[in-house]
Amino acid sequence: MEQLELLKHADKINELLARYGVKFGIYKNNVFKEQLFPFDSIPRIIGHEEFSHLEKGLKQRVMALNLFLKDIYGKKQIVKDGIVPEDFIFASSGYMAECEGVVPAKDIYSHISGIDLVKGKDGNWYILEDNLRVPSGASYPMIARDLCRRSSPGTFHNYRLEDNRNYADLLRRAMDYVNPGGHTVILTPGRYNAAYFEHSYLAEKTGAHLATGSELVAENDILYYISSDGTRERVGAVYRRISDEYLDPMVFNPESLIGIPHIYEVFRKGNVALINAPGNGVADDKGIYYFVPKMIQYYLDEEPILCNAPTYLPFYEEDMKYVLSHFDDLVLKDVAEAGGYGVVFGSSMTKQQKQDFIGLLQSEPRRFIAQEVIDFQDLDIVDHGEIVPRKADLRAFVVMAEEPFVWKSGLTRFSRNTDSFIVNSSQGGGFKDTWVLYQ
Repeated sequence: MEQLELLKHADKINELLARYGVKFGIYKNNVFKEQLFPFDSIPRIIGHEEFSHLEKGLKQRVMALNLFLKDIYGKKQIVKDGIVPEDFIFASSGYMAECEGVVPAKDIYSHISGIDLVKGKDGNWYILEDNLRVPSGASYPMIARDLCRRSSPGTFHNYRLEDNRNYADLLRRAMDYVNPGGHTVILTPGRYNAAYFEHSYLAEKTGAHLATGSELVAENDILYYISSDGTRERVGAVYRRISDEYLDPMVFNPESLIGIPHIYEVFRKGNVALINAPGNGVADDKGIYYFVPKMIQYYLDEEPILCNAPTYLPFYEEDMKYVLSHFDDLVLKDVAEAGGYGVVFGSSMTKQQKQDFIGLLQSEPRRFIAQEVIDFQDLDIVDHGEIVPRKADLRAFVVMAEEPFVWKSGLTRFSRNTDSFIVNSSQGGGFKDTWVLYQ
């Protein structure tokens, strides 16, 4: 089997990934730590028909989420019609009042969406999370596939695989589609950001300028890039890899040193596209996740193609009763946390921890969601020379231009710990390539 040929080159591929700086940085407790993002050479393989099903469901979901964002920062009809309670909008940490009434170019809010899924042992795919702010991870399978091709070209001659090298073209297409005129820039906070490798890699592959906030200036409602010789060149699109609150100190966090003063005013007047649009966090709030199937029915008049994991909102009295009576069978998530943090399993708590958590849950029901524990499939990985099963998810990428495009690849992340369901890189997970077969 040609896949086994890749196993012979696994160590070499990881050495090359380290040499190219394919690392994941974590800045916590005022300490920056860089660590390797370990690559496993056994790929996840998804068949053509199966991926076609995923593709339809992902397009449907992202279209509904974009319509929701336009509605929430506009007429709020979905709230007026009683589909989504206003508590889940205005109490969301991702809702930004500054974005009210601001419509981005071509009505696109989420140009790049990262949708996290798992495949259950029942054979069904379940969506776990929507990432519409600054989703990362596409660069890792891109460079890994490239290195695997070099190490074992025969493997890729003998498999009918979709080529994943077109992600940069999809990204560039999305950026150009909303660019009103000028250069395209990838805005990075700098090398101490967790995903700095990705920023530089995507800039190289798309031909965009890689810039920090100090290299951009907003004047007279136009954004400029300042080149090394001091020349100012107009910027029309910014793929910003910094959080909303740090984007513009004149509008959001006044203490931000990595943003660009007045960039939001340039955006508001339609003279620059921001990718993704500020304010998207209200749509990927874990509490809002519960309502996405209802959004699909409401905005598209369609039934959801892909399912959420069974989810309960303690905010509702009936759901609270269910959560309390089935506490040990559920996983509970803090809606404001990300990266695998704020996730606790009821079955893993001591009696005292359980009592304390239930008290917190009852005092702050909007803060948490509860979900059934999906027994999702294990994938084989190589661990110290042995092939062992580990839990794995899939981050699919949907890129929006004149229509949504689903990248025929994705970031498969796996847990390196036995029995762990947490696969995030920030929690020590690894990644593998995702092979999509064509017909």
